[in-house]
Amino acid sequence: MTAPSGVDAASTIAVVGTGVAGTSAALTLRNAGFTGRVVLIGDEPDEPYRRPPLSKDVLRGTMPPEKTRLRAPDTWSQHSIELRTGTRVSGVDPEARRLIFADGTGLDFDRILLATGGLPKVLPQARGVDGVHTLRTLADVPALHGVLAAGSRLLVIGAGLIGSEVAATASAMDCAVTVLEAQPAPLSRALPREITRVYEELHRASGVDLYTGVDVRELIHEGDQLAVTDADGRVYSADAAVVAVGLDPRTELAEHAGIATGDGIVVDEYFATSAPGVYAAGDVANHPNHVLGGRQRVEHWLNAQEQGGAAARAMLGDPTPYSCVPWSWSDQHGVTLHVCGWPEVAEDVTVRGELDERDFTAIARRNGRVVGAVGMNRPAELRALRTVVSAAPHVERAVLADPATELASLASFEVAGTSS
Repeated sequence: MTAPSGVDAASTIAVVGTGVAGTSAALTLRNAGFTGRVVLIGDEPDEPYRRPPLSKDVLRGTMPPEKTRLRAPDTWSQHSIELRTGTRVSGVDPEARRLIFADGTGLDFDRILLATGGLPKVLPQARGVDGVHTLRTLADVPALHGVLAAGSRLLVIGAGLIGSEVAATASAMDCAVTVLEAQPAPLSRALPREITRVYEELHRASGVDLYTGVDVRELIHEGDQLAVTDADGRVYSADAAVVAVGLDPRTELAEHAGIATGDGIVVDEYFATSAPGVYAAGDVANHPNHVLGGRQRVEHWLNAQEQGGAAARAMLGDPTPYSCVPWSWSDQHGVTLHVCGWPEVAEDVTVRGELDERDFTAIARRNGRVVGAVGMNRPAELRALRTVVSAAPHVERAVLADPATELASLASFEVAGTSS
């Protein structure tokens, strides 16, 4: 490997963010042979941990927080990675190659990766209201878990992945759950309409009161309960509420440093930002979409892990254009969902299996090209289709629907051409 000028055994690479993107980058630097200084910095007090279990097993109380650790506690010292938790970075100076900590001290670096992730979007109506929760960090869990006693009433505002998982977890804990979603269906920003209907039925069959197309206008705390009023004047009452209406990328460090931003930190296919020596990866990175064109920001655990590794290799002078297809999963009401690619942009969907039985693979096409897939309880098929989506071949619907078609073989179909 040929390292870029200025990166050698005497160099320092700083990684801001101890989520999966940052930790993957730090470990990749060592695995790739970098012998200089690696400093991994996070503002949370906890050692690096996995976020996906927070809305499920950790919230339910069946997984202790220490089981979410990304690595054993001694991993960082064994790899000579300086782990600084509970440490807030207040500024980055790309020209001076120096970052400033909130306590006024600083750190000189040769390369830096911003893996700062995001924060839950704020619902203005909920700001400052008692009894309203969000769920992003381990520190958020105890207070929310504490209100999920059997028979308690929980109001979930937002039916994306986090809101839907929290609703499913609370329902399994025998809470009375009401979900309010502004869009026409749950998960509508991630799934085609054919599949969102399955989730509507799943929630309701599991005892969740789901209301879609709801425009929340007011949220107040009265006595010992919360009351939400929508645009039609309907009032929904509960003992507690969770706001899960999306994620805002944490771009403030980049913005103050004069680095280009726009729905995240803008990076190229190697995760380099507009400032030399500064890279970004994970939930905060807005990067080129090699299949659909344009740009995208992906908020999935596996993609953050892959991006962190790719960014680390680029910082060491081994840049490879990033072309991994988004991949995510969700466990709700005893059913596992897998999603790859961009099924939400589908013009048509071909279903293999049975939607009603919640055992299927749905393949999404746009302009005749396979651009995404959704599966329930069929992880192997979705893994095969991730490779297919990366190639984005033109495939006729009849071929997709044929049970005899080996899904992995679709990747070798012609990428250019016509389809029916």
